[in-house]
Amino acid sequence: MPDLVSAPSTWRHGALPDLRRRTLLHGAAALAGLSLAPAPIPTARAAALPAVPYVSTPRDVVERMLAMARVGARDLVYDLGCGDGRIVIEAARRHGARGIGIDLDPERIREARANARQAGVQDRVRFRQADLFATDFSAASVVMLYLLFEVNLKLMPRLWRQLRVGSRVVSHDFHMGAQWPPEQIVRIRDKTLYAWTITPELKQELAG
Repeated sequence: MPDLVSAPSTWRHGALPDLRRRTLLHGAAALAGLSLAPAPIPTARAAALPAVPYVSTPRDVVERMLAMARVGARDLVYDLGCGDGRIVIEAARRHGARGIGIDLDPERIREARANARQAGVQDRVRFRQADLFATDFSAASVVMLYLLFEVNLKLMPRLWRQLRVGSRVVSHDFHMGAQWPPEQIVRIRDKTLYAWTITPELKQELAG
C-alpha cells in the first residue's frame, strides 16, 4: 500500500534519479517554515528554465494521480508535458473524462495520437504541440504535471490565475515549494505525488 500523508514537516523521497533528486532536494529546502496561507505570487525569473527530460509515468502511478485528482466523467483533464499521452488517455478510458495533452515534442504528439486511437478514445482526447507558457488551460478542471521544480515554480502563477475555484492539480515527483504547500502527498515506491486545489481564499489573495 502507498504511504499517504498530508503536509509533513520532514521529507523522505527514496532513491530518485540524480537529476530529480538534486532538484527535489533543492525544492524541499524551500519548504522550511511551511505555511498554509497563500503567499504573494513570485516574480518569474529571467534565467532560462532547464529542459524537462521525457520520462514516462508508470501505469500504477498514472491511476493514483487520477484518483488523487478525483477525476470523473465531467472533468476536462490537461496534462502539461503529456509525453505519450497515457494520463489523459487513461482519464478518458477509465473515468469517462475528456482530456487535452500539451507537449513541445512533435514525436510525442504523434505517439500520443496513435495511442489514443489504439485505446479507442480519440473522440475524447486531443493533443497539441505547444509551449506550456503560451497555453490557455483555464477550461481545465484538472491539471497533471511531471516537470521539474523550477518549471513548476514558474508555472505556478499561471495555475493560480487561470484555474477556477475547485480545480485540482497533481504533480509527479516535484512540488511547488513553500509558496503553495501541497494538501496531499502520496508515496509509491520511490515516487512522490503532490496534490493541490484552487480555493476561494487563494483567489481572494490574488485579487488583493
